Amino acid sequence: MNKYIYKNKLALVTGASSGIGKAYAKELASRGCHVVLAARSKDKLDVLARDINRQYGVQAHALACDLSKPNAPRQLAEQLSGLGLSVDILINNAGVGTHGLFEDIEPEREQDEIRLNTASLVDLTHRLLPDMLRRKDGIVVNVASMAAFMPCAYSAVYGATKAFVLSFSEALWAETRGRGVRVLALCPGATETGFFDAVGSQDMAAGQKLSTPERVVQAGFRGIDQGRSYIIDGRNNYLMAQSIRFFSRRQVALIMERMSRPKRQG
Repeated sequence: MNKYIYKNKLALVTGASSGIGKAYAKELASRGCHVVLAARSKDKLDVLARDINRQYGVQAHALACDLSKPNAPRQLAEQLSGLGLSVDILINNAGVGTHGLFEDIEPEREQDEIRLNTASLVDLTHRLLPDMLRRKDGIVVNVASMAAFMPCAYSAVYGATKAFVLSFSEALWAETRGRGVRVLALCPGATETGFFDAVGSQDMAAGQKLSTPERVVQAGFRGIDQGRSYIIDGRNNYLMAQSIRFFSRRQVALIMERMSRPKRQG
């Protein structure tokens, strides 16, 4: 498949204020792509937008929104329309995780997690994909996780949402193949971001060596250029994801429980 030309395209990056989203926005800008930065923190977005404009000479728009809230994707799409912006590239990166015994996690927190990780991702894709298909040009990258490939004890909801993202992305890849739009599920392992600080525990990393946001983003660009439906960052992560087919689902669930068990559980 031919390499995608990013120059003078417009990309919307959610969760853009830090981590993988920030690295994605900067790499897109370095390739001549204009960017719309979406996240909750307006102050961080404004600083990043100024830095991107100054460093790369592309347009950078900062739109504050909380995609864990109902109707937020619709409101974000309306903001884009009001600014006369037509999105060529959608990077659905915003996400959050929880870790601990299922019964101990606040139900409201997990409902927000489900909305952010799945419902908002689907809603934004619904709102932006049709124009890409009409133009026969566009990209949708949905940031999933290694957690998509296995049940994740103590992160049951997070793992389930990422399994949803992977399945949804692969199905959409098949639907849009040959219609000018490239769809990819990007599956990083544990990465050096503020993710684990927000979760409140490093146990969720299950002993994985941390990658960098920049390395994860480069995997995403490779996956798009290769026409892949999904790509896993890191050889060891890839081997782990493939190896689970040699075990029963029960065995995989028990292995992951041992690897991810909160230390206080002994």
